Amino acid sequence: MSLSMYESSIPVLIQALSNLRAVLGKGSAHAEARQFDPLNLTQSRLFPDMLPLTSQVQIACDMAKGCGARLAGIEAPKFEDGEKTFGELQGRIDKTLAFLGGLTPAQIDGAEGRAIELKTPRLTLRLSGRDYLFKFVLPNVYFHCTTAYNLLRQGGVEIGKLDYLGPLQ
Repeated sequence: MSLSMYESSIPVLIQALSNLRAVLGKGSAHAEARQFDPLNLTQSRLFPDMLPLTSQVQIACDMAKGCGARLAGIEAPKFEDGEKTFGELQGRIDKTLAFLGGLTPAQIDGAEGRAIELKTPRLTLRLSGRDYLFKFVLPNVYFHCTTAYNLLRQGGVEIGKLDYLGPLQ
């Protein structure tokens, strides 16, 4: 039996974002328990020229919802990038999960050959649905989820690999 585009995308993206949501919860609890401003974590950066944790979460969500929409051939919901708190970031993840959860296999399966054109400030990508998912979206989602995880670890949040991986079912 072959793996469908739906199975290869939507459940994988939902798991990555759900795990990210959980580690953000641990970040919030860490700041509360140690009585420091949570913005110290949400605005933290690994390096001065890297985006802060808030942006890492926003981009992971944008990548996931954009993927679902492009593979389904529909418009992606638009979210403002105004989140600052852990609760607001978790809310953005919740909205993204709700959107992804509303997509069906019938909308996504067969999208491996769909022409995807993605315009960025630096270049225009023209990929098949399959290449878009496997060579662009999944690496980007994992990069931004991992960076958010690393920012929390650097900030002293007690999380480990199993928090990043989440429940394996």
